[in-house]
Amino acid sequence: MLLNDIDKNKPIHMVGIGGTSMSGIAEIIFSMGYKVTGSDMNESTVTKRLSESGIQVFIGHNAENVENAGLIVYTAAIKKDNPELIKAAELNIPQMERSEFLGELTKLYEKTISICGTHGKTTTTSMISLCFINAHKDPTIQVGADLRQLGNLNYRVGNKPYLIIESCEYVRSFLKFHPQTVALLNIEEDHLDYYKDIDDIKSAFREFVLSVPDDGYVIVNSDSKNSMDVVEGLKCKVITCGIENQNADFVARNIRLQENGHYEFDVSFDSKLFPIKLNVLGYHNVYNALVCIATSITHGIPIETIQTSLLDFTGASRRFEYVGVVNGAKIYDDYAHHPTEIKATLESALKVKHNKLWVVFQPHTYSRTKALFNEFVTAFDNADTLILTDIYAAREKDDGTVSSKMLADEINKKKKNCLYIATIEEVADYLKNNVQKNDIILTIGAGTVTKIGYMIKE
Repeated sequence: MLLNDIDKNKPIHMVGIGGTSMSGIAEIIFSMGYKVTGSDMNESTVTKRLSESGIQVFIGHNAENVENAGLIVYTAAIKKDNPELIKAAELNIPQMERSEFLGELTKLYEKTISICGTHGKTTTTSMISLCFINAHKDPTIQVGADLRQLGNLNYRVGNKPYLIIESCEYVRSFLKFHPQTVALLNIEEDHLDYYKDIDDIKSAFREFVLSVPDDGYVIVNSDSKNSMDVVEGLKCKVITCGIENQNADFVARNIRLQENGHYEFDVSFDSKLFPIKLNVLGYHNVYNALVCIATSITHGIPIETIQTSLLDFTGASRRFEYVGVVNGAKIYDDYAHHPTEIKATLESALKVKHNKLWVVFQPHTYSRTKALFNEFVTAFDNADTLILTDIYAAREKDDGTVSSKMLADEINKKKKNCLYIATIEEVADYLKNNVQKNDIILTIGAGTVTKIGYMIKE
């Protein structure tokens, strides 16, 4: 089913409308003139905002919610026995999974820019979005975290031809999209509950970049060997970025760490050299910025606009985000849930002046914890004290083969700095009783661990 074929007199009903991606999609299509309804199990600030914008939101999943719908859109987390999906099937109402629907949305835009990779998608999508907004390109945007420049929202409703979207490789969902430009950051092992191995992951990315039309672009981090493997022999224009690869089209040179922990560097491109100042922590953001710069220049954005936009960018939500203070200790929160991301986040934390670094990590899914167990053991070396809380199961069931306690025991064989505390409530109490002035607390993970900072801040 194409969006243009949908009867605008019948609502598009979104099951799980309160989710980060679903809520943004709902707002976008509502602004395009479609009727939209939705349901979610719990009321939230998101569902309240949607209701205030004119979208009818039902709390709870009930069969009667879909009776007048022309199309059902659901998230991958919704089970097949959901009463709304069952009723829709009985009534022969068409159904589409979220990524498939978003793929149909990309068809409406001549220039869809998809940002993909194992790490850095949200930050890079945010950087690119800001450059395009400040260049008056008026893009429509879908990103994986709230952004200050979007009014603390994760989407923006703009005009054609530009659609900028963060594109996730999990269950090959990005293969539903139709990009004119792909920005490829890096490829590592992840989502191993779905993918067999790194070769299987690379095959998905290969299929994705092959979908770019011959007159389109792939912007790639050339220091990532896996990424370079998947772009080999493409018919479209391939634009390379790098730090180690001095022959890339865009090269970061003269990288300098400032006293505030932010990086400055010069970009070499087309026989030009121009300076960039970042307002976010972390060496990894040099790579993210490079891909942003290459993508922006490729689409005609002036260097001056890019420079001011990157200086204005202070990070997306849950990307080393300052939360508050407890006992004189600063609290930060980060979405990192892969060993590579964790190492980068802890290295960023070291650039902030402090006495003791407390790290609280909630592993995300049993499959990831098991597959990357050895990498997790060494990922926290820069923490003074590490607290592990129970694994956030998400979509999985516990088969007893891996646990946070097992991970803590293994870490303590090497460096006896790890505590296992089962619940976030117990972690919150422990921190309140033990952290001191000028310490740093860093909560990391993709689950409920983010609540801890807000539970304890003064």
